[in-house]
Amino acid sequence: MFSRRTLIRVLVVLTLSLGVNYLVWRWLYSVNWANWWIAVPLVLAETYSLIDAFLFGATMWRVRRRGEPPPPPDDATVDVFITTYNEPIELVMATARAAAAIRHPHRTWILDDGGRDEMRAAAAADGIGYLTRSPDWEDRPRHAKAGNLNNALFATEGEFLLILDADQIPDAAILDRTLGYFRDPQVALVQTPQYFTNVDDADPLGSQAPLFYGPIQQGKDGWNAAFFCGSNAVLRREALMQLGVVGYVREVDKAVRDALATAARVIATARAEARGHGPAVGAALDQVAAAVQEARSALKAGEPVAEVTFRFQRQVDDASRSVVSSDVEAMRSDLAAIASLPIEADRELGTVVVDDAALERLAQRDWSPLGALESVKALIAAVDVDLAHEAQPVMAMATISVTEDMATAMRLHALGWRTVYHHEILAHGLAPEDLGTMLHQRLRWSQGTLQVMLKENPLFQRGLTAGQRLMYFATMWSYLSGFAAVVYLAAPTLYLFFGVRPVMTFGGDFLIHLVPYLVVTQLLFLVVGYGIKTWRGQQYSLALFPLWIRACATAVGNVYFGRSLGFVVTPKTRPTGENPFPWRLIRPQLIAMVLLVAAAVVGLVRFAVGLAPTPQGTWINLVWVVYDLVVLSVIIQAARYTGYRPPEHTEPDDPGSRKEHHDRARHHRR
Repeated sequence: MFSRRTLIRVLVVLTLSLGVNYLVWRWLYSVNWANWWIAVPLVLAETYSLIDAFLFGATMWRVRRRGEPPPPPDDATVDVFITTYNEPIELVMATARAAAAIRHPHRTWILDDGGRDEMRAAAAADGIGYLTRSPDWEDRPRHAKAGNLNNALFATEGEFLLILDADQIPDAAILDRTLGYFRDPQVALVQTPQYFTNVDDADPLGSQAPLFYGPIQQGKDGWNAAFFCGSNAVLRREALMQLGVVGYVREVDKAVRDALATAARVIATARAEARGHGPAVGAALDQVAAAVQEARSALKAGEPVAEVTFRFQRQVDDASRSVVSSDVEAMRSDLAAIASLPIEADRELGTVVVDDAALERLAQRDWSPLGALESVKALIAAVDVDLAHEAQPVMAMATISVTEDMATAMRLHALGWRTVYHHEILAHGLAPEDLGTMLHQRLRWSQGTLQVMLKENPLFQRGLTAGQRLMYFATMWSYLSGFAAVVYLAAPTLYLFFGVRPVMTFGGDFLIHLVPYLVVTQLLFLVVGYGIKTWRGQQYSLALFPLWIRACATAVGNVYFGRSLGFVVTPKTRPTGENPFPWRLIRPQLIAMVLLVAAAVVGLVRFAVGLAPTPQGTWINLVWVVYDLVVLSVIIQAARYTGYRPPEHTEPDDPGSRKEHHDRARHHRR
């Protein structure tokens, strides 16, 4: 039988074959090098799109549609975490009451990062657990939602954790439908879709994301790469705690390695300067140099950090005693330099380090022999194995990004844990109801994803399979589309305005190579997305090009230059008093649309008076402009959107309405 999965694979092969054929022709025969300044960016953008198609095809290659879940273990203990910061009390309590009504035995907790007395009182009135940060977090990095969850991990005991955002109303059966997967002892995470009840069929803000919470997550699931999305997920505490301990060990190990690397440079400099101090001094420095190498080799072999550092300190002490009679004045000068070293906590990396400038001064200074040995001892002693600058040394949820979910899941996969995507709507949330809030949310998601790519690129992470590397990278790669979008908007505009040709010909060869590729690509999307609405997602991938570019710039600024991202919790209620049409939020898109319309008019005029380079080029670029305008038109709809209006026969928070959404979702579950 020719199954849907087989059809998808056939279309993937055709798409990639035709795409490679088109790109090879473009690079070898079609780039108009006379206009290289637009021709090269265009062919690079097309190459980006082909790589994107390859990653999408790889995702769909092993799409997995799970059947009925196994029954839950009877004795499974669960803590339900509802994370909140400044959301309305009643909104949080509606979620908490629904969580308390979940059928499987559990304990419900409100994790209030705002520390509000009224929230505490409301939770107590309903018999719901309440947690906020311990005093240990004062004057220390908070790590946003990840820190909130990490704090709660050490205040609770459940074997499993159900994590919900403040607006996500859970179904009473959510644990019954997910805990069974944990009968496999290697499963660390079960993720379910995020579904929103305040979204109509038009979905002008593109909130539902049915392609992601469907075929894409199912495809990642086939590669054991379905990842945590921040809410509506159940996690195994044991897996998280292992992740936290491994992370702690790695941070301390890295700090020791950095200190030993600097120690090697210090000793090398001291050995070069110690020729006049006699053979005993030279032997002592040689002894320490050997000790540095031995310690680095021991760490590489996996020996415990504490044992390695203790043995190294003993060896340096032994060497120090043999050169105590060295120049006293030189020692005093060196000891003063050691005392002035700017050794301080790196709040991002979670280690105590000497800054780069100090390391450079250490390595280049003309050390006396004993001064060099004492500086090496100071470097190793500076490593804070307690990570006292953090509220707690063990951080299970990843803190390297403003979105803790993807990084945490990737680290779990790297340790060999398995994850599950269960495609059944088991919680109902609230989506943004205005353009500004939606843009803020998308920016935070993209910034967090790009932070992970820049700090822990999955292509180079040990422990991940080849498929997992591709699945994580595919999501990260998609956020680079803003640069390609600018080129796709600029190319037809330049042709129609000025006759600038980025390709050698728009004739038969161009159409023969391009059209089959485009047709098969759209067929692949149609088959993959059969029965679901994917057009909004395609529109926003282009229409939000300024936001994707901003996300790239700010993520690079944060990771490499330490600039703040300005993290703010996404509002759960529509802001009041805003401009009814937020021009400033979509200014780049409006400018692009005006230029496209003007280019179309000018292009038609140039064609009519015989100034167009070719008739085919004019019509192809006009079609291109019309497509761009149709895609960008979604941003106008989003700007004019005034919020969800529920049907007249039901209220938005009516339990019957929630039940209707849930029943319909289960009926269509695939």
